[in-house]
Amino acid sequence: MENGSVKILDNTANPAPLGLMGFGMTTVLLNIHNAGFTQLDTMILAMGIFYGGLAQVIAGIFEWKKNNTFGTTAFTSYGLFWLSLVFLILMGKWGWGPGATGGAMAGYLFMWGLFTFFMFIATLRLTRALQVVFATLTLLFWLLALGDATGSTAITRFAGFEGILCGFTAIYAAIAQVWNEYYGKTVLPLG
Repeated sequence: MENGSVKILDNTANPAPLGLMGFGMTTVLLNIHNAGFTQLDTMILAMGIFYGGLAQVIAGIFEWKKNNTFGTTAFTSYGLFWLSLVFLILMGKWGWGPGATGGAMAGYLFMWGLFTFFMFIATLRLTRALQVVFATLTLLFWLLALGDATGSTAITRFAGFEGILCGFTAIYAAIAQVWNEYYGKTVLPLG
């Protein structure tokens, strides 16, 4: 006890690999579709709801418990991004209103890109791995917004390839944190 305060040792697990893996795997799968390799089907939507969505929200809540404002904001926000994206896709199909227009989706994706850019600025005080994740994600959102705004399948397809790269950078960051912690040394550098 120092100055009347009690210091509590935090022995809880790091929730970041769960959030990064949920984000990374779901991003790769959606962007395999954007790149033109697969249809947008229930596998991608289910990943968006459960692993991209709920797992990231859970990781964000656990980051809050660890007093990590960046992790809380990032994982909770991107988890809710995935949930909102799936519902944007499904609401029109379910007849809950007209589907989102290209212009509406462009605005939606642009704003997510802007949020991600601001989060990227915060990563300049974090690891290089997270800087790459957030830089490639900013570019991905803005490419997808441009693709929706212009109706260009070429831009959306290019964004898909960039999104696959983005997703794999998050998977790398997740695995690096797990392996480095598990082995007690740097197995995969985070920078």
